[in-house]
Amino acid sequence: MHVPLLDLKAQYRTIKDRVLEVTQQVFESQYFILGPQVEALEKKIASYCQTEHAVGVSSGTDALVLSLMAAGIGPGDRVISTPYTFFATTGAITRVGATPVFVDIDPDTYNLSADKLSDAVATMSEDELNTVKAIIPVHLYGQCADMAPILDVAAIHGWVVIEDAAQAIGAEYKGRRAGSMGDYGCFSFFPSKNLGAFGDGGIVTAGDPHVNERLKILRVHGAKPKYVHKVVGGNFRLDALQAAIVAVKLDYLDDWTAARQHNAARYREMFTSAGLTDRVHPPLEKENRHIYNQFVIRVDDGRDDLRTYLGEQGIGTEVYYPVPMHLQECFAGLGGQAGDYPVSEQAANQTLALPIYPELTESQQACVVEKIDAFLNR
Repeated sequence: MHVPLLDLKAQYRTIKDRVLEVTQQVFESQYFILGPQVEALEKKIASYCQTEHAVGVSSGTDALVLSLMAAGIGPGDRVISTPYTFFATTGAITRVGATPVFVDIDPDTYNLSADKLSDAVATMSEDELNTVKAIIPVHLYGQCADMAPILDVAAIHGWVVIEDAAQAIGAEYKGRRAGSMGDYGCFSFFPSKNLGAFGDGGIVTAGDPHVNERLKILRVHGAKPKYVHKVVGGNFRLDALQAAIVAVKLDYLDDWTAARQHNAARYREMFTSAGLTDRVHPPLEKENRHIYNQFVIRVDDGRDDLRTYLGEQGIGTEVYYPVPMHLQECFAGLGGQAGDYPVSEQAANQTLALPIYPELTESQQACVVEKIDAFLNR
């Protein structure tokens, strides 16, 4: 049986008529950049994420860059984040001229560890603490980081908090939505996300109207009014076509999330029934609304061989992420060495994402578990 890691064609079949309708409206309007479609999406996303404001942008990566720019982060500043994340998190920090400072992750959630954050702060000198201007917790795989202690530390030191919620739209922490807890919330509409566009796109949420206004100005090259520039911004605009499509898909998101959560629960039942829980470790559902952008298992040994075997059996998987940021060649200048962040390195070597998309059938899941069982009991 063929089981793809993601089946966007199956999703498209359920929303095709509505998507074609709104895209035709955009074509007829000939209004392609920003405009009413983007404004409408911004209002819907702000409401969904329980924030006051949202600013549509060109990608999740640009959401991070724009937020750092709006916060005034630049050369000489340091930004704390996790080494176990997609490249964009660390790349955005370096693109604005700041220096990443890594803190290792929690072994169960793969998110930045609040305990290790406290340890890291305790070892910093006063001069080092004064150069830290922001922290970017990442809500990895669809589950929020442990935000309460992170927010407490940030408040003590006056740090800006930028939530990297690219994989976590609709996730919750103690009843609060991802993107509503920090100063900025950064989301991606990359097609593979739970809420994906038909191309690149993203959005930044904010609670402060002054922050919102600054984001909007920087999004259009720093212009206000048109062709008048008091600051240097960038071209971070969201196009109307993507906004219209995402707005349609947002109406289905809670149902899709419920299906992903159902599939996650079924995987757990299947792994338990197969007697695999001593060798296959499903993700810990620590917070009250995990949206399962990915379903990532941990296997103690032979992850790469397992992935190869599953591929040969027609089952799609992915490794998120095989090389932590402190070991990436482009960040060698930061001085990172193997062993610096052991929990991140272990996750990079042992984790594997399985299919979890809403349209995944019980028989497909049974096939995945059966093949994992066959490999582990060869």
